[in-house]
Amino acid sequence: MIKAEAITLSKMQFIKQRVSDYTMLAKFRLSFLVVFSAVIGYLFAGHVAINYTQIFILALGGMLVTSASNAINQIIEKDIDKLMTRTKNRPLATERMNILEAIIAAGVMGISGIILLTYFFNPTAGVLSAISLLSYAFVYTPLKRVNSFAVFVGAIPGALPPMIGYVCATGEIDFIAVLLFSTQFLWQFPHFWAIAWVQFDDYKKAGIMLLPSAGGKTRMSAVQNVIYCAMLLVVSMIPYFYNMAGIIGSSIIAAVGVIFLWMAIEHYRKCEDKTARILMFGSFLYLPIMQLALLFGKI
Repeated sequence: MIKAEAITLSKMQFIKQRVSDYTMLAKFRLSFLVVFSAVIGYLFAGHVAINYTQIFILALGGMLVTSASNAINQIIEKDIDKLMTRTKNRPLATERMNILEAIIAAGVMGISGIILLTYFFNPTAGVLSAISLLSYAFVYTPLKRVNSFAVFVGAIPGALPPMIGYVCATGEIDFIAVLLFSTQFLWQFPHFWAIAWVQFDDYKKAGIMLLPSAGGKTRMSAVQNVIYCAMLLVVSMIPYFYNMAGIIGSSIIAAVGVIFLWMAIEHYRKCEDKTARILMFGSFLYLPIMQLALLFGKI
């Protein structure tokens, strides 16, 4: 009896660990934020009646493609992840999961996600999701150890989700689709660079250099955040002037944009890890608030 209970407990622990490993491989929390942006793009397209089935398929397809991208990233960076504190406990780095298993999982998720978006929506959405996966996994990931230009490359797949969601609803890439892409594209820079500043020493162990200045944590790096936050503030107000968003939604967007810019300016003034961390957390809050204000401002 005791032995049977021990075996059952062991199986439960094994299952729990496997679920945890696959969650880490897919970077579930990051994938959720990506899917959130895609759904916002879909809803912003302006359907009168919300099709919950389509939203579910979009979320599922987006989650699969993003999870595949994250899995391939960890396959390529398996040895690098062992060197950094924040990544050394990942399933591939600790060898709790073997490479072949991860490759199969990434392949199944990636192909399934692209097929779902292509079949249930349109080929354009499928092509964009494929571009997102391939550019993130096979261009951005290896480029991180070569040059900080990787941030510009990584910002492209990072900004595609809201465009993909919009294209799923409309089947076309128009001015609105480009605008949704542009706001998330500009947001990527202060977001990435704040993380790169906070994690500078950890990244350095693995030879990863993402800050824009060759000197690393310098005012030259910090001022770039100010520039991109200012550009983001300007671009985020375009929907108001084109009657895509009302006064309340636009006021919220302007307010969070000014706060985000102020965080970047404070970081430039002090060039401290503390201000970089504030900017980093601010970036996590800014994007969903801005996108929700844009969506409900239109409604």
